[in-house]
Amino acid sequence: MAISRHDSRGAHGRPGFTLLELILVMAILAVVAAIVSPRYASSMSRYRAQAAAWRIRADLELARSSARTTGASQSVVFDLDANSYELTDLADSDRPSQTYTVALADDPYDAELVSADFGGSDEVTFNGFGTPASGGKVVVVSGGVYMTVVLDGETGQVSVE
Repeated sequence: MAISRHDSRGAHGRPGFTLLELILVMAILAVVAAIVSPRYASSMSRYRAQAAAWRIRADLELARSSARTTGASQSVVFDLDANSYELTDLADSDRPSQTYTVALADDPYDAELVSADFGGSDEVTFNGFGTPASGGKVVVVSGGVYMTVVLDGETGQVSVE
């Protein structure tokens, strides 16, 4: 069988792509990336805001549980300027000589503490029975996605909205 002069394998007998085919594939990839990129950024913002809210919820529940377990009051203080909060009477599990502090600007949250209001204060204290001094709300934002953590003043239950 004779090989045609117009064989697509090129000079060395290997199959290849034409420049037009490569440009077409690159154009398709660019269009797909342009469609997916905003959705990915939006989902990452939603993930970060939810992660920050769930962390605050878990730490409020930890403070409540700690107060009930020890029979001593436990406070959570929110610092909007530092974009963080701390559980004042608990040691950090990674650094036992330091107070349990969470910086929301750090990974994986990359979030901002918008507000923390517990009856006019940025601090909530659970008594030895795990009952909060007052209910309140904490609002966090990441990439335009807002999440609210709500502490019920009567039951001490925490929810994320």
